[in-house]
Amino acid sequence: MFAPRKKKEKVHLTKDSYKKARRFFKFLKPYRGIYLIGWIFLLLSSITSMVFPGLMGQLLGTNEKDGAIIDVPGLDLTDINVIILTMLVVFAFNAFFSFFRIWIFTYVTERALKDLRHYSFERFVYYPLDFFNRNKVGELTSRIATDITSIRDVLNTTIAEFFRQFITIAIALGMILTFSWELALWMLAVIPVLAIVAIVFGRYIRKLSRRATDESAASNSIIEEVLTGIVNVKAFTNERFEKNRYEERILNIQKLNVKTGVMRAVFVAFIIFCLFGGIAFVIWKAKEMQLTGEITASQFYAFILYTIFLGASFSAIPDMYAQIQKAIGSTEHLMDLLEENVESSEGIELKDFKGEVTFSNVSFSYPQRKEIKVLDHISFHCNAGQTTALVGSSGAGKSTISSLLLHFYDINEGTIKFDGHDISAVSKESLRSQIAVVPQEVILFGGTIKENILYGNVNATDEEVIEAAKKANAYDFIMSFPDKMETLVGDRGIQLSGGQKQRIAIARAVLKNPKILILDEATSALDSESEKLVQDALDKLMVGRTSFVIAHRLSTVKNADNILVLEHGKIVEQGKHEVLIADTQGTYFKLNNIQLN
Repeated sequence: MFAPRKKKEKVHLTKDSYKKARRFFKFLKPYRGIYLIGWIFLLLSSITSMVFPGLMGQLLGTNEKDGAIIDVPGLDLTDINVIILTMLVVFAFNAFFSFFRIWIFTYVTERALKDLRHYSFERFVYYPLDFFNRNKVGELTSRIATDITSIRDVLNTTIAEFFRQFITIAIALGMILTFSWELALWMLAVIPVLAIVAIVFGRYIRKLSRRATDESAASNSIIEEVLTGIVNVKAFTNERFEKNRYEERILNIQKLNVKTGVMRAVFVAFIIFCLFGGIAFVIWKAKEMQLTGEITASQFYAFILYTIFLGASFSAIPDMYAQIQKAIGSTEHLMDLLEENVESSEGIELKDFKGEVTFSNVSFSYPQRKEIKVLDHISFHCNAGQTTALVGSSGAGKSTISSLLLHFYDINEGTIKFDGHDISAVSKESLRSQIAVVPQEVILFGGTIKENILYGNVNATDEEVIEAAKKANAYDFIMSFPDKMETLVGDRGIQLSGGQKQRIAIARAVLKNPKILILDEATSALDSESEKLVQDALDKLMVGRTSFVIAHRLSTVKNADNILVLEHGKIVEQGKHEVLIADTQGTYFKLNNIQLN
């Protein structure tokens, strides 16, 4: 249920990180036209915002009669009434531009993220099982939730405001240079220091943020595991252990986030001290120049306001830069997951499929344990409509054969054929559409009974659902519930008994109407009464279908057409029950005696 903690890896962004992050822009591409309009509105709103300091400086300095800071044809900007009216017009335009800028960025961001979520989920459901063997479900769900939220915040506001600050800086510097190049040089003297500090702190803060994101994903994985296996947690009284395990993770998150906050605070404090100390010094120099007549009062006031805008923009850029870096790290994680290869959709369609299956010298090792041969040159043939039983001790390879029948993995050696077609040439979707599985541990979805049965064939009618429930011996207990078919089964079917869940799974298989049926220990965890009902339903379901029955209890496979006895990944015996039980030195005979005793 839990895995040993991995050694923390050193995290840093590379050129490849930025390349992966840029791949997100393909989700913005369909909206590039309206997105460009949003950037135009951003530019216009930034420009109109920067008209305000000039007009305010002119307003404060009009009593000096030094003329207007900037001459605008048709406007007397030495008249206080004209200045106020001009400011109101500018504010109106700024409000108009800002509204559409925010609306357009939100519109584009939400649609792009909707496409990203859809694409991510689509990739996940089409990934091979090996992908989920290598990645925890909790971490995957966290990536979709946390990382996409981080991207949304940046796209909605941060990136727009980040570039807005540069527009502000460019306009403010232009105006300051117009007033006095000497004062502008004093102001520019602090920029190199700020730039160097921003780069150093930005990288460090980004690294801490990414480590915190990793820890958060790991903690979410613990929640997923514990809540999924809550019965085991309580049965083994491991509540305290799991609490401590989760507490350790969230303590790491707290330490990393606090450390990030401290470093950001140091960064901001340093920027504020240098920046506003520099501003105070420059304003002092500007006041000296005004007193000596080198600049007018209107220019002095405007210079102060532009300097404040300039300082505010410089102080905002580092924090925004750190947020963008954090989003790039999140995007890199997500893009890494989305770069995996999905299962191939190519291959022939199985038409007029009978259900004949042949394994020829099949050897297989799981991708994560290539050194361990799970199946070793397995060979058998199953005619259409026959029942093949797979028996043997745990780890012998029985469930692996069922996974290979479903083409969840590619085999290492040998061939598997369906009606004479090599499995590698058959479309996975076409193959799986012909197979139904009734597992030992049935997992139902958290909807209604009807929805769970419909999972076998989402296009089935109500009459077909009812008929499937009857064939699965599930109709009577379903009708006994107050909500009947609309009864909610709870998370993973928790509100139903084991036998009820099994019969729902059988009804689902009936509705699918497969040619091949896989029964994986379908009755081993049931009481005698439930087992009788389930076994009766299974017997009906198996009629006319090629069936593979995985069983520990040999009493359930006596009527199989062929019994495969597996040991250490090899078939050591095969034949009918009567033949195998007659060999008193055979593995099947010994397994039968063990169960009888």
